[in-house]
Amino acid sequence: MRVDIYSKPNCSLCDKAAAVVESVRARIPFDLRIISILEDAEAFTRWRYDIPVVVIEGVPAFMHRVDPAEFEARLHEVKGGTTIAKTPAQDG
Repeated sequence: MRVDIYSKPNCSLCDKAAAVVESVRARIPFDLRIISILEDAEAFTRWRYDIPVVVIEGVPAFMHRVDPAEFEARLHEVKGGTTIAKTPAQDG
């Protein structure tokens, strides 16, 4: 399972989201990539007003803030083969 976090340097919300994701990752293993939108023009155009954006298996799942329990529940959904429920982030 892969989780991507779109962020940028010196972003306190990004740092908090990454901390939440890492804390859950200690219990549920997954591949994690942290992608700076400053190094990816397409990501910058798409996410510049919404970072951090947490994407699970290619599906945007969280923007701005990540609730640990909700993040963990979504990981279990994906791991179990359940489609992630549509969120406002998916309309991004």
